[in-house]
Amino acid sequence: MSIWRSLTHGLRALKRRAATDNDIADEIAHYVELATAAHVARGLSPEAARRAAQLEIGNPTASHEQVRAFGWENAVEALAADVHYAFRRLRGNAASSAMSILTLALGIGATTAIFSAVNPILLESLPYPHADRLVVIDDRANDGSPAAATFGTFNELRARSRSFHALAIADRWQPSITGTSEPERLVGQRVSANYFRTLGVTPAVGRDFDDAEDRVGGPNVAILSDRLVQRRFGGDRSIVSRNVRLDDNEYLVIGVMARRFANVVAPSADIWAPLQERAVAPFNSREWGHHYKIIGRLDTSTTTERASRELLVIGHTPVQEFARPPWAAMKDGMLVRSLHDEVTGDAKPALIAIVGAVFLLLVIACVNVTNLLLARGAHRRAEFAMRVALGAGRARLLRQLLTESLVMAGMGGALGLGVAQVGVRALVALSPPGLPRVEAIGIDGPVFAFALVATTLIGLVVGLVPALGATRAGFRDSLERSSRRTAGARGAARRVLVVLEVALALVLLVSAGLLMRSLERLFAVAPGFESSHLLTMQVIDPGRAHASDTARWRYYGLVLEAARHVPGVGAAALTSQLPLSDDLDGYGYEFESTPTVKPGEDGSALRYAVTPGYFETMGIPLRRGRVFDPTDLPGNPEVVVISESLARHKFGNQNPIGQRVKFGPETASSTRPWDVVVGVVGDVKQESLALSRTDAFYVPMGQWSWVDNVQSLVVRTSGDAAALVPSVKRAIWSVDANRPIQRIITMDGLIATTAAQRRFALVVIETFALAALILAAIGIYGVLSGSVNERMREIGVRSALGASRGSILTLVLRQGMSLTLLGVLIGLSGAIAATRAIMTLLFDVSRLDPVTYVGVIVLLAGVSILACWMPAWRAARVDPAITLRAE
Repeated sequence: MSIWRSLTHGLRALKRRAATDNDIADEIAHYVELATAAHVARGLSPEAARRAAQLEIGNPTASHEQVRAFGWENAVEALAADVHYAFRRLRGNAASSAMSILTLALGIGATTAIFSAVNPILLESLPYPHADRLVVIDDRANDGSPAAATFGTFNELRARSRSFHALAIADRWQPSITGTSEPERLVGQRVSANYFRTLGVTPAVGRDFDDAEDRVGGPNVAILSDRLVQRRFGGDRSIVSRNVRLDDNEYLVIGVMARRFANVVAPSADIWAPLQERAVAPFNSREWGHHYKIIGRLDTSTTTERASRELLVIGHTPVQEFARPPWAAMKDGMLVRSLHDEVTGDAKPALIAIVGAVFLLLVIACVNVTNLLLARGAHRRAEFAMRVALGAGRARLLRQLLTESLVMAGMGGALGLGVAQVGVRALVALSPPGLPRVEAIGIDGPVFAFALVATTLIGLVVGLVPALGATRAGFRDSLERSSRRTAGARGAARRVLVVLEVALALVLLVSAGLLMRSLERLFAVAPGFESSHLLTMQVIDPGRAHASDTARWRYYGLVLEAARHVPGVGAAALTSQLPLSDDLDGYGYEFESTPTVKPGEDGSALRYAVTPGYFETMGIPLRRGRVFDPTDLPGNPEVVVISESLARHKFGNQNPIGQRVKFGPETASSTRPWDVVVGVVGDVKQESLALSRTDAFYVPMGQWSWVDNVQSLVVRTSGDAAALVPSVKRAIWSVDANRPIQRIITMDGLIATTAAQRRFALVVIETFALAALILAAIGIYGVLSGSVNERMREIGVRSALGASRGSILTLVLRQGMSLTLLGVLIGLSGAIAATRAIMTLLFDVSRLDPVTYVGVIVLLAGVSILACWMPAWRAARVDPAITLRAE
């Protein structure tokens, strides 16, 4: 029969079942008539011939079913019958079914939500053509770690390297945009002309940069993101070929990037302009500063390893036309890493830990549902035995039971998608700053496919053990077998699963406990200042109207004075970089008395240009000497305050007051005057609470080589710091209403942000651990409750023979706690191994921290006792007379 005829025949059979049954009956009757005629022809009487024909055909009903079994429609009908019966079984055990479905929904939903984050961040390739050939090229720090490259290095590599199809470079750019709306400081990039072509993308509207535009003195042109066009210009794509005002300069908009464009190098960037750097520049210029990002696209025949070897050769063979300063000598080559690893590297530890946690939760959910199905199977022994006795084969019974578990898993998966949607929103809301590709997190096609596959596999897994147990060999005699013996075999399997649940729950609880202890230790670290009642905000440079350092210094002085007069402000000051922020500004130094750098020192320190009153406003303690006062002005003798750690490193127990030092780009200049150390202040955390780099020097604003065009205002308030934000902003804009203000946050909020990645992992793993604890308690309760039901006769006999309620209570409690103890012992070894995945997230806490392990064991034991108590109490109250009478 052709496929088309088979298909149409099957559809007709499904649609007109009665007519199909009549056709089959007619076909069987016709066969009987033909067989009868054949027997008559051989000499049998008509009655004997019909009987012989009927014996050939066998049972008419069985023959009818056998004929109907041919064709795909029979399989569809059988499946529909199995599904219908599965729904009947679920309705018949509503409470148990609801518990199983909700448990699976939790496991599937949590797993799907985490996959929606892991897939675009860790698994999918970056959204560029041939993204596997995109690499990042970094300089090497003294310790071998990656360091930002210089433009001079890029210029040499572009001319000498042959491993790359293209090389591009980018630098951070934060222009201020003004116009009809409120002034705003944008996040953007200055890039080489081929930046987008190297990534393999083009603007959706307009054009890309031209090579002629990427030169010193080139035209002011810019490309905007779709996000900026939507936010600032109402989505008007005709902004192309119009001018926008950036930093008091007119820029021609030549293109708009596509809405789906993901700039993984700088995800928050909204605007791009040509870099326009000098090909040949003096060593003390910005072109030789370590603040550039080099992106390369490898040739098709080149690997990352070959490119690294080529750059090492280039580093070892300098040429005259490309002079190099000591800090960019490339003597150890360059670090070449895939762009994917660069983007995901920081987020990978937290995500891997979360993936491990959700996998454990999913296993616990599957174990719990398997336990519930085993318990339900114990009550269906008679049904299974009757089916076998009536001729149901092992395969048929197995198919029915697996269909039931698949239907249950399907309902759990459908609810799980709703749970996943809520989980995705929570993940995005809780995601730490800097988490790559957050915009790609969501329920899309691959995530839906993952949920479907996971649901199917889970349905098979949770149903397989109960189904195999129900269809094992010899089950035909179950009606005659001792129910106690059968219950014992099934009880052993359920107890093993509960032990596994407890062990897995302990692993999750230990991980959550270690992260909690780590955060507790982290927030106990002294940041070096008083964070309460401290408001901060960035004030952007005043633009062309105050282009000189002197004019800029005067402008910031007016801003500071205006802020100090706001009601509720106790003190205010300005600083070039704010502790525990994204700011990281360091320079080399040289003390007159100790000109050489000691082993282990990198010869640099953080630089803060501050106004008088900064240390008092921040609450940074003075250790020696004095802090800055109003006499430390431009043109007066240059003074400096150093941090306690820098004083200790350079002078030990000696007094550094009066020592002379040079900082910054003109350290080696013989014409630059020496600064005098006038004070030593306490150490301050700059990068994060977890990092210990605290060597720093402070200079008065105006006495540094330049006045920074971005300053952080710090305000000490007498009440709620956040409540003063509108008043302080109005005060700043009273000086110049066209200057943007950004990064408005209290210092307490900034401290919390520094631990965002650890907090993210903690919240997620803590949630999973709590769910695992609840599921483990449900599992213990379910096993003991089922055990009490199955041992009711035994308990009644014990009571009749004189056993006290206390002894029966102890018996059941001992049974439950023995399962918990065994699970704890297994879980401890698992936790010791599993916590390696979160080592990078821990701070000042060992992964073998005894306080955490003891606390988790006590918690798990307490929950287990509660789970055991109700079945134990019910067993202790068994009436022996009623039990024995029932027997």
